[in-house]
Amino acid sequence: MSVKIWLPALYLILIVGCVQCATTHKHVHTHTKERTDDGAYAPRDAHHMEGGEHYSEFDHEAILGSVKEAEEFDNLSPEESKKRLAVLVTKMDQNSDGYVDRHELKVWILRSFISLAEEEASERFEDVDLNNDESVTWEEYLQETYGMDSEDEEGVRLPFEEPRNEEERKLILDDKEMFEAADSNHDNKLDSTEFVQFISPEEFPQMLPIILRQTLRVKDKNNDGRIDFQEFVGENAKDQDKEWLIVEMDKFKKDFDKDNDGFLNGNEILSWVVPSNDEVASDEVDHLFAASDDDHDDRLSHEEIIDNYDTFVGSEATDYGVHLQNIHHLDDEL
Repeated sequence: MSVKIWLPALYLILIVGCVQCATTHKHVHTHTKERTDDGAYAPRDAHHMEGGEHYSEFDHEAILGSVKEAEEFDNLSPEESKKRLAVLVTKMDQNSDGYVDRHELKVWILRSFISLAEEEASERFEDVDLNNDESVTWEEYLQETYGMDSEDEEGVRLPFEEPRNEEERKLILDDKEMFEAADSNHDNKLDSTEFVQFISPEEFPQMLPIILRQTLRVKDKNNDGRIDFQEFVGENAKDQDKEWLIVEMDKFKKDFDKDNDGFLNGNEILSWVVPSNDEVASDEVDHLFAASDDDHDDRLSHEEIIDNYDTFVGSEATDYGVHLQNIHHLDDEL
């Protein structure tokens, strides 16, 4: 077969593949209980930059406040994406002066983080509410989360199995403590609002004492109610070199030990294990301004935001253009 004959066929395969890539979402909504190596809650922008590569999905979700909507925008034409974004921009512009300033954008992003937590909890709620009575009992949560076989071969629901090891037992005890703290009306079950607090406790001030208590239980090896540097680095230090320890010591002293007493106490511990949405939102504002403030006047006009729609919300053309570019590179190589 000659090159001229099979090349068009290859192009057709690649183009079809590109269209499928453009319409298949990349949004992977990580659980807000995701932890880093040292046990801290992962910040919302944990996957914004990985391996030096920028993932625009976080930008889109930070503006839309919904993974589902971000996926929907992935499949819109540029025209429709701009049209819908224009409606959102008028809502971001709280004082209706024709511009979105840094404060307005930050307020919008923080609101989006709440919406994302609620959306995630809602999806999880549907899975855990086994009897569909609009509430989740502790037994339902145990069965859905830890039960190995929830039904036998005939579809009959089985009782919850005992913890299979000590690690699982500790996880269950922590979950039970968090469940009871989220049960604000003490009716031994969680409605949809309480369930958000249970699933994303780091988002709610009233849940922080539980997070602090559980962190001390795991990290405070000498039970003195505080965290020293050795407890801070924990088991991770065993296989690390001197350079790693120096970096961690610098982080311990400058980022967390605010009173310079050589220990982390109370709020210092929380600042370590609970990421600040306020800081994440500020960083995201800086990123979006750098990408779209074309006239550098430190405010975003409605036009600037809409012109940079692919940065804020994306559309099917965004991915398609990238893949089409790859095809052209392939053509040059062939």
